[in-house]
Amino acid sequence: MLLHLDVDEKEIEEFHRRIADNVKQIRKEKKLSQTDLALSIGHKSVSMVSKIEAGLEDKHYNIEQLYKIAKVLEVDIKEFFN
Repeated sequence: MLLHLDVDEKEIEEFHRRIADNVKQIRKEKKLSQTDLALSIGHKSVSMVSKIEAGLEDKHYNIEQLYKIAKVLEVDIKEFFN
């Protein structure tokens, strides 16, 4: 049994970037603005979504946000991880 997993920080950054890019692509396909997405998942402004999509301030979606986004975009959450 593996007791410690050594994962490169760059690998984690790329993982978060892939998720953000997939959310952005699906959001655009569904013709939903960043503002509409942010408001739909309970945020009062677009800043969180725009920062994540732009890769700013080391921001990324948490699992609850991804669950809500999947519901709003009417997709299976696994679509964000492809």
